[in-house]
Amino acid sequence: MKKHLLFLFLCFPYFFFSQEYSDYLGAGHGNGITVTSSSEQSRGDWRETARAENTVNGQGLDARLLETSRFLAQATFGTNLDYIKTVSKNAFEDWIDTQFDIHSPAMGHLTNNVYNQALVVFISKGGNPADYNGPDWSHFQYAWWQSNIDNEDLLRQRIALALSEILVISWDSNLKSYGVGLGDYYDVLKDNAFGNFRDLLLEMTLHPMMGGYLSHYNNPKSDPERNIHPDENFAREIMQLFTIGLYELNQDGSYELDGNGDRIPTYNNEDIKEFAKIFTGLGTPEVEGNKYGVTPDFGVGFNFAKKDLPMIMYDEWHQSGEKKLLNGQVVPSGQSGMQDIEDAIDNLFNHKNTGPFIALRLIQQLVKSNPSPAYISRVSAAFNNTKGVRGDMKAVIKAILLDEEARSCSWMSDPNNGKLIEPMMRYFNVTRQLDLDNRNGVNWNIGYDFFNATGQSPMGAPSVFNFFLPEYVPNSEFSDANLKAPEFEIHTSASSLAYINEVDKWTNPKYTSMLNTWDLDLEKTPLNYEKLKYYAKDSDVLVNMLDKLFTRGQLSDETKRTIVEAIEPIQGTNQNTDYMYNRVKMGLYLILISPDYVILK
Repeated sequence: MKKHLLFLFLCFPYFFFSQEYSDYLGAGHGNGITVTSSSEQSRGDWRETARAENTVNGQGLDARLLETSRFLAQATFGTNLDYIKTVSKNAFEDWIDTQFDIHSPAMGHLTNNVYNQALVVFISKGGNPADYNGPDWSHFQYAWWQSNIDNEDLLRQRIALALSEILVISWDSNLKSYGVGLGDYYDVLKDNAFGNFRDLLLEMTLHPMMGGYLSHYNNPKSDPERNIHPDENFAREIMQLFTIGLYELNQDGSYELDGNGDRIPTYNNEDIKEFAKIFTGLGTPEVEGNKYGVTPDFGVGFNFAKKDLPMIMYDEWHQSGEKKLLNGQVVPSGQSGMQDIEDAIDNLFNHKNTGPFIALRLIQQLVKSNPSPAYISRVSAAFNNTKGVRGDMKAVIKAILLDEEARSCSWMSDPNNGKLIEPMMRYFNVTRQLDLDNRNGVNWNIGYDFFNATGQSPMGAPSVFNFFLPEYVPNSEFSDANLKAPEFEIHTSASSLAYINEVDKWTNPKYTSMLNTWDLDLEKTPLNYEKLKYYAKDSDVLVNMLDKLFTRGQLSDETKRTIVEAIEPIQGTNQNTDYMYNRVKMGLYLILISPDYVILK
């Protein structure tokens, strides 16, 4: 074993009394070491003190803190520094296990409650109640934001949003008027986020909002004389976008090839027609109260249907007879319509593609755009069988977030690693990681200006294909490197400049509110800079603090120098503290528009 005797010199040497170590000295590995120094620095305007023993005891080293910041950037919508410090003290798996046990209020109910509260506010400000519509998409947005600021179910909400970008419905569609339905569909995602993927598939299939979005609500059996045939929309998308994709996959996500080296399609038009027969006969079990005497029945208009109750089967409208599914499975004639649906869900759930298909999409949502085949294979294996269970979402989530490819620092230097953080995630980060000066007592937000600027809002995708395609390739440089970059599909010259303008507004809290309501004229909710102003006394210290929060310790020296050089000339006196505000404003603005932040490594 080696003895290490180290002398560091300032004005006078430190003296280390040696102890035997087999590996290294410092970073907390200094038991029995006594450190003395000629002086220890303490400044009157700082709470912190530079102590001699900190050179070896690990105090002040940020490695674990930065590792935790990166982990929480993948697993949440953002957290403040105190939360990062708390999580850093224990194993990440412990945090995940704790999160599995946290539940939250139903979004459908909250949307309705928010509408009732908003109506009271509208009337109190002189509005005519007859002029206030809802609950609609705006109240769902209010409820979503209310649920995602100061909440504890951080991982559940993050997975639910990721699932909403895979099993897509959108308020930016014919569903805009049905806020409670939007909230209830989000509950299906949120409540099944830690459940089993098969249950999620079935509940999604039977949800009236999906039925209205992809047109298998009131989907009738064939009537050749009237040229009526089952609608094929949902049948196509549940295969292409929700479970198995277009081509046969290996467990590692690579394409299975035929003898000619060509990809093998997973289904054809005849398969779509057969699945379309399965999804016939579904309608509403109850209707909204109405003056027209409309009662529950197959064929009742979608506007009358209850949007927070699963569709039921009207067997007389279900296509009878056998149906041929994938991999040679045949649904026998004579079954009930719901038995047919159960068989079809099983057929897709048990398809070999479903594991790697879902694994890739969730990895892309949470961690990186181009996971290695080995990473996909490990997550697929967790989906396929964890302790004898297929589709265990808890196992899948752990496999994604705890994999060495997500956690190992060595991957951060890989040029193929990382992903562009989608714009709305950056919005969430700022509202969650910094203090809000909440003057109105609620966290409602319509986010419509941001939606117009970037095209993003929770469950506001332009189509069932989401905001961006998982296999999107921006240009020939990416193509030549065999890389995908999904979020770059919405990173245009217009949207990128619009995002910068949004950041400029956020970082002017004297004039701008982070949260806005539609027409209720509530007091503004700007950012609160008081905590950050403490660190603004020193430009390097401020940038280091912002690095911990937003760039996860990965701020490049070049970017740091650029930001420090922009902050340093902003000077003032202790009697005039506005310069601290301006320093924070400059530092925050520059770090939020930097590539170091918008690329998650």
